[in-house]
Amino acid sequence: MKQQRWTAEQIPDQTKRVFVVTGANSGLGLATTRALARRGGHVILAVRDEGKGRRAVDEITAEQPGASLEVRHLDLADLDSVRAFAKQVHTDHPRLDVLVNNAGVMAPPRSLSAQGHELQFACNHLGHFALTGLLLDLLAAGRDPRVVTVSSINHRKGRIRFDDLAGERGYSAMGCYDQSKFANAVFGWELHRRLTEAGSPVRSVLAHPGYTATNLQTSAPIGLWRVVFGRIGNPLFAQTPAQGALSQLYAATDPGVEGGQFIGPDGLAELRGGPTRVRLSPEAADAETGRRLWEVSEQLTDVRFVIPV
Repeated sequence: MKQQRWTAEQIPDQTKRVFVVTGANSGLGLATTRALARRGGHVILAVRDEGKGRRAVDEITAEQPGASLEVRHLDLADLDSVRAFAKQVHTDHPRLDVLVNNAGVMAPPRSLSAQGHELQFACNHLGHFALTGLLLDLLAAGRDPRVVTVSSINHRKGRIRFDDLAGERGYSAMGCYDQSKFANAVFGWELHRRLTEAGSPVRSVLAHPGYTATNLQTSAPIGLWRVVFGRIGNPLFAQTPAQGALSQLYAATDPGVEGGQFIGPDGLAELRGGPTRVRLSPEAADAETGRRLWEVSEQLTDVRFVIPV
């Protein structure tokens, strides 16, 4: 891409562009929101806890007086909340330019969403699938519109257990996390394929942050995983949220990014570094897997995509 590593200072002017960033009150989402606001973008902070969202806004505006921000409630694990959020955005905005599907949970004890789906699959994949489908018409009206779906290095280890999506027959906290990140990758690629086939102006781009120190590793994981990630991995290997967010910022704003690309860190094992194009696993680009996940996701969310042309 570039001989010198890309930084947030290279984000083009985003004045008059409208962004939705899920999970925008902390970690990668907060870093993404801060960088976009600094370049003039209007950011809708889609957050489960509105109090934390308002504190994030106060933090950013203290650094950047006049930053254009708004806080909206969104619980991705509750499809009713996803629908309510999308309805509000339609009421208040005639268009969107970029949706950053960033929020996620990692390796919690087994629990179910409001609609009875395994929590990680519900929050990390189904909620973002539904949100994207419900906002796609607004994105089609945007300027250089993009959907950026944040996956993980772990997508390369994941597979979808279509016969046991809820983990009823056996729950592995990290196994279900890997499954959800694989689903993100499959969805992002399948969305790209469908948008391209329809001749839509909307681009679907994938990104991953490498190994980044956020509360994702320390708040939800159970038992040994919390020790591995929070106490051992973060101090030794992790980069900061501002560094980790560069991949999704690049995917969201750089003029040279193309639909279907996967952006991640350029360092050793893609754990850290500046954004570059990285490899999507062949399994994630498998047409049959993409078709099957799409159909299952439509059934579970009751959201049918109308691809704008």
